[in-house]
Amino acid sequence: MGMMGTAVSGMLGDMNWLTTISQNVANANTPGYKNIETEFETLVDEAGGGGGGSNVGGVATSVRGLNSLQGSVVATSTPTDLAVQGDGYFLVSDASGALYLTRNGSFVPDASGNLVNSAGYYLMGYNVQNGQSGGTANSTAGLQKVNVFTSGETATPTTTGTLSMNLSSTSPVVTGALPSSNAANATYTDETSIVAYNDLGGAETINLYMTNTGVNPVTGADTWQITAFNAADAAPGGGFPYSSGPLATETLDFSPTTGALTSGSPFSIPVPGGQTMSLDLGQTTQLASSFSVNAATINGNAPGSVTGVSISSDGTLNFQYSNGASSPGYDIPLATVPSEDSLTSVSGDAFQANQNSGAMRVGTAGASGFGSIASSSLEGSTVDLATELTQMIEAQSSYQANSKSFQTGADLLDVLNNLKS
Repeated sequence: MGMMGTAVSGMLGDMNWLTTISQNVANANTPGYKNIETEFETLVDEAGGGGGGSNVGGVATSVRGLNSLQGSVVATSTPTDLAVQGDGYFLVSDASGALYLTRNGSFVPDASGNLVNSAGYYLMGYNVQNGQSGGTANSTAGLQKVNVFTSGETATPTTTGTLSMNLSSTSPVVTGALPSSNAANATYTDETSIVAYNDLGGAETINLYMTNTGVNPVTGADTWQITAFNAADAAPGGGFPYSSGPLATETLDFSPTTGALTSGSPFSIPVPGGQTMSLDLGQTTQLASSFSVNAATINGNAPGSVTGVSISSDGTLNFQYSNGASSPGYDIPLATVPSEDSLTSVSGDAFQANQNSGAMRVGTAGASGFGSIASSSLEGSTVDLATELTQMIEAQSSYQANSKSFQTGADLLDVLNNLKS
């Protein structure tokens, strides 16, 4: 009977081994799947009596997940497909809101725009839209479902700009009324315009007048006056007088020997209905050539709608807009535990922390102790089919050998039952 019991425990152990092998083979193509293995341990029948002999008890098995293994990262064409390179798991939730860990990053928007993976788990992150800050370190407070439909149209007001010009050093000095006086007979040397954006994304044309005012008697610098007006306030037909005074006026000083600008930059201009623009004039020169505008760049955008998202290696999800602007929408954190292989496995290639795994720690991707996030990528399964099929043959042979032991024990039992007194 002892022989048969030991053989039965061996067959059960081999059956468990074959079950884990089958589980691994079935999930060979599951994104982020970590293969599992069966571990064997000897059982001893301690109640079988003393005597110094071996008390045969058979074998027992346990299943261990190899969660700390890194799967290969494969590129995809979907920007919301995510893979973790290094330590860490995505924080996800089920329909009831319970939190889990997973490496399955096959996220796509559902009908409501929430990112959900192939197992039905929702990606969780910190909403940082409208200037909100992300969650605190090592905390799950404030986590929300990451939604790629929540950001509507957006407009970016102008705050900075760069204008590079050449003002002719041979132009005559203006002696009449300057543009800053906003007089009908105001005289200027050169004029150009730039377009800035107000707080609502509306385009505001700003007229700039540059006037040669001669040599500063104190410093010896060649001086010019630059004056900004709101083009919408110009007189009928354009020009002076404007219905309201200048937006800003500044004196530009140039070196009489090099023609380089020595003071007057940046030029601060309050954009009508918007922010104050800091216009960098540092590359403006006064040389003996005609007036020219060499380069002009102004930040800000007109209203635009969301055209897509991008996700950086630190987990920042940015919304991309049709006007070329982008803005951060979510911070996607990672989580880990001290003993990854001790996590409790649940359906859908997800895990829960437990007493053996240790407490969950949450942080930013790329920070100390956490891997990075790769967008348009998926982590493949860690299953090696060649290894699994080889172990399947070994498990099958072991099962057959244990069944032979059981059969031998049954035959001996028949002999004993057939003994006659």
